[in-house]
Amino acid sequence: MAKPHAQEEAGTATLEVGDAPTPQEHKSNQTRWGICHIFSSYNNTIMHVTDITGSETIGVVSGGQIVKSDRLESSPTTAMSGARKLAEICLDKGITGVHIRIRAPGGHNGPMNPGPGAQAAVRALSRRGLRIGLIEDVTPIPHGGCRKKGGKRGRRV
Repeated sequence: MAKPHAQEEAGTATLEVGDAPTPQEHKSNQTRWGICHIFSSYNNTIMHVTDITGSETIGVVSGGQIVKSDRLESSPTTAMSGARKLAEICLDKGITGVHIRIRAPGGHNGPMNPGPGAQAAVRALSRRGLRIGLIEDVTPIPHGGCRKKGGKRGRRV
């Protein structure tokens, strides 16, 4: 019958249970992903970061939290400073990369293109040190649905 520690005598060491790298050591070189939902209209820009499942909120910033006047809420400068603030929140909580979902008002009556703050927000997030994964447009698109306003003959100008 062979000895239980025959490998140690031969010069090869076996790994003990405590020798495996801890999960904290692995997390330092891994990217932790989140989802940044950017709603950009001509009146406001709202940025909302969640975990990868979309169920837990990590941080929310809107244009109204940054500036006092209503007319500046949708400006690119406001979106950039809001994105900087949101990037700091993400990095503090361990999120190092984000997938971006940009949404315009869309639907039946809203414009289908995002407001002026969307592009500036994405640029500010990447400059602040967050990795950018997918950039996706999730503007709601009508499929028939309700009748458009304006009556039978349409809007007469």
